[in-house]
Amino acid sequence: MFELVSKFTPNGDQLEAIHKLVKGVNEGVKHQVLLGATGTGKTFTILNVIKETGK
Repeated sequence: MFELVSKFTPNGDQLEAIHKLVKGVNEGVKHQVLLGATGTGKTFTILNVIKETGK
């Protein structure tokens, strides 16, 4: 099982991105893209998606 331990919490656009990506995973969407500049928290966002979906 995956456990995300962080002193940070998602904020700003990350919350919406996590919600949309989790929805896509749960609906079986085969390909999704998360765009963002360097340092925007893309990795943290994806880790939260993994945490939420267990996938």
